[in-house]
Amino acid sequence: MPPMTQLGRWLIAAGLALAIVGSLLLLLQRLGLTPGQLPGDFRIQTERMTCFIPLASSVLISLLLTVLLNLLLRLIAR
Repeated sequence: MPPMTQLGRWLIAAGLALAIVGSLLLLLQRLGLTPGQLPGDFRIQTERMTCFIPLASSVLISLLLTVLLNLLLRLIAR
């Protein structure tokens, strides 16, 4: 397979992955669960500092990326 064909397929796959992630972000926003404001995301505020720990958002993004990458690798392995 010529290298340009392989590059084209990778670019299409990357574009589809970005479209899926964007759609999921829009869906989460409609449900009122925007990343960074999920239950389990901690914000500690004092007079002089703010500390934000996005624990739930990190776990959610990790799970979504794991599923997407596993699906992508299974499709490539065929």
